[in-house]
Amino acid sequence: MELRKILTFAEEIASEAGRAGEPPLRKVAVVAVLTNPFAGGYVADLSALTEASLDIGRRLSALGVAALAPWPAQSYGKAGLVGTEGEQEHAVAMLTTVFGNAMRDAVGGGKAWISSMTKRVAAGSTIDIPLAHKDALYVRSHYDGITITLHDAPLPNEIAIIAGFANRGRLNHRVGGLAAGDIKGVDGLV
Repeated sequence: MELRKILTFAEEIASEAGRAGEPPLRKVAVVAVLTNPFAGGYVADLSALTEASLDIGRRLSALGVAALAPWPAQSYGKAGLVGTEGEQEHAVAMLTTVFGNAMRDAVGGGKAWISSMTKRVAAGSTIDIPLAHKDALYVRSHYDGITITLHDAPLPNEIAIIAGFANRGRLNHRVGGLAAGDIKGVDGLV
């Protein structure tokens, strides 16, 4: 797969509803835009995409964690956009456990399932990358997302693979549920 470019998006929220947050909430999305070797036709075995996702996952995750500095990642999510000559399944094949484990390694571990979103689109589309706590899915304060728009990608024969990270939960979160400080870290849920 040929890499056309990598993009990094960062958003830092210092206050919400007139209340400052400390530390501020920083959300990052890092995107790799790649040629899709399976664009234009059906291929039964997509394992080449899954295998290629390991190196891409490592690269995107390292860039994402660095963009969060000086804070460590507390939450993560992943997404993929496939151009109109590809199938949604092509993006899904690149976001399996292979890619997810590269994300987990980059954040120093993570027990929770990694939320994801994929879709087939034309260049210029928007996607919401879901975020959830890396160690316990039931931590409601970390249910969030980062929205990005790729103005010139994916081209019809491309795939855009995305790794998202955040340094904390939403500012002013107050809907209850498991608190981040009470995570047991046993099963990825609590």
